[in-house]
Amino acid sequence: MTKEWLGGTTIFAEMSALAVRTGAINLGQGFPDTDGPEEVREAAVRALREGKGNQYPPGPGVPELRTAIAEHQLKRYGLAHDPDTEVLVTAGATEAIAAALLALVESGDEVIALEPYYDSYAACIGMAGGTRVPVTLHPRNGAYHLDLDELRDAVTDRTRLILLNTPHNPTGTVLTREELAAVAELAVERDLLVVTDEVYEHLVFEGEHIPLASFPGMRERTLTISSAGKTFSFTGWKVGWVTGTPELVTAVRSAKQFLTYVASGPFQYAIAEALRLPESYFEGLRADLRAKRDLLSAGLAAAGFEVYRPAGTYFVTTDIRPLGESDGFAFCRALPERCGVVAVPNAVFYDHQKQGAPFVRFAFCKRTGVLEEAVSRLRGL
Repeated sequence: MTKEWLGGTTIFAEMSALAVRTGAINLGQGFPDTDGPEEVREAAVRALREGKGNQYPPGPGVPELRTAIAEHQLKRYGLAHDPDTEVLVTAGATEAIAAALLALVESGDEVIALEPYYDSYAACIGMAGGTRVPVTLHPRNGAYHLDLDELRDAVTDRTRLILLNTPHNPTGTVLTREELAAVAELAVERDLLVVTDEVYEHLVFEGEHIPLASFPGMRERTLTISSAGKTFSFTGWKVGWVTGTPELVTAVRSAKQFLTYVASGPFQYAIAEALRLPESYFEGLRADLRAKRDLLSAGLAAAGFEVYRPAGTYFVTTDIRPLGESDGFAFCRALPERCGVVAVPNAVFYDHQKQGAPFVRFAFCKRTGVLEEAVSRLRGL
């Protein structure tokens, strides 16, 4: 197993530092530039003042949040979970992914991941001693698509687990019911575990988000991961969670206790309240981000990019070849000086970097005025 994930900084840190140094608009790293709901922030302040979570919270998470997570899964997806044995609170989804892979993957196990993939996947599979097997999503007709035959062919006798991400970062793909059913059928047939990263579950603009755990035969072999950061625009709070069977959740907890042990005490109480916000909040969030997606997508197209308009998440992937470019790294490192905007090269999300070389990702989780200014600057290309 190579150790390419050791040393250095992530592309997000590099590009964010470049934005600061040049004064460019940062559409590279995916964090909002405004805070989430005021009532949720006040709930955190109230918890601090009342002494809730100022000391170590319970290892699995505070009961109020675990109950709220279980209610959320039941209300939205019909998935019933015991908050005491089937819900685990983590330091964001990143820790949840790390703990799940450390708990379930042994040296030599193969882990299938959809490529391009979030960069922590490679590091976590490597730290667990596993071998990652990428299955590439291919751009076609303005979107990215999963080749189910390619997925099936990737499974070997050494395959332990499929690491699935939908809605998918960075491509914005939302896997369909038919695609998920095929993944479930394959997992059952080959007796595979599945870890699903569903942090963008509430940011779906076309189609619908369907948890893989809701398909026949998947409840007992799936760990579902989500978090509060993307849904409530408090990415710095680092509150994530895992749901699954008692056996799987216990395994993850065994690894998690030697990572952060516990985290985000007062914020856990606030997110328990956030998960119970009225549906109008979630509808408003989607409507706002859909409008921002369309604004940035149109601006990028007008600037000469080929645009893959996302069905979910808050990222737009573009092809720079219509601009006469082919190297995403060089393009992104020069872009701040050329027109005062920062983006991220998609090649960092690929094992097969040549396949990702001409693609660049922009984030639209910013204020409308910031996006309008970015679009104006990009016209200079």
